[in-house]
Amino acid sequence: MVLYDMSPEEMLRSFRTLIITGGSSGIGKSFIEHAIRYNPKLEIFNLSRRKPEVVVIPGQQLKLRHFPCDLADKDQVERTCLELGSELDREIPAGRMLLINNSGYGTYGSFPEPNLARTLEMMDVNMRAPVELAGRLLPRLRAQGGAIINVASTAAFQPTATMAAYGATKAFLLHWSLALSEELRGSPVQVLAVCPGPTSTAFFRNAGLEHPVIPAFLGQTADEVVEASYRALASGRSLVTSGWKNKVGTFLVSKLPKVLAAKLAARVVARFRPVGERPRHG
Repeated sequence: MVLYDMSPEEMLRSFRTLIITGGSSGIGKSFIEHAIRYNPKLEIFNLSRRKPEVVVIPGQQLKLRHFPCDLADKDQVERTCLELGSELDREIPAGRMLLINNSGYGTYGSFPEPNLARTLEMMDVNMRAPVELAGRLLPRLRAQGGAIINVASTAAFQPTATMAAYGATKAFLLHWSLALSEELRGSPVQVLAVCPGPTSTAFFRNAGLEHPVIPAFLGQTADEVVEASYRALASGRSLVTSGWKNKVGTFLVSKLPKVLAAKLAARVVARFRPVGERPRHG
């Protein structure tokens, strides 16, 4: 049975294993740090290109295994999943498991700019990798019990011109997560879709923007996003939009016709310049 109505601390102590993508920085790193704060015995498996530099309590032993993996490379993902499965069979064959599909990035520019190859890689990271990892681990999750957290975005709620493919990947992740949650209702596996708004990470610069596309006062820290996510998981929810301002914004935009929502989003994003672009003077 899925464990509902627990405190986040109790919920995190119920897991034996945490498997996460992109735990090396930002929201992913915060997911790890919050989890081990309440469950120091948690066995952690990170899949990303860089090993996380996690801050731990002095004297605490971090049980973290890092699997170097480029999630845009299909062959690497398949090979890493097989290695991960073998290690789980050998070392941790039982106990509740938490899978967090956190890795993702965006690109900025009118399609197919700025780089079609990078956009296609983004689609692999944001969509294919979470589906493959969840699919390969789902039999184990069913047998042992656990949960899946998929990190989507508030961009999932409307078309996002000049970040068109990114917004579409997050819309896919949101709808797939909600459908999967219904399919698994009554099973020992819970699915939660997390939709952060602008967060103080390197996301926007990596996407090619000088500044976030939303004013700073509307943003959140990675820790705030993670705290909201763990609270939502503990209460048995299938969707959380972190931050009340983001909740209001996504509620309002979801009531608009899609064509109008697309026009409004395009105007917001168009106000911000790519890295290196200087303002023009008329």
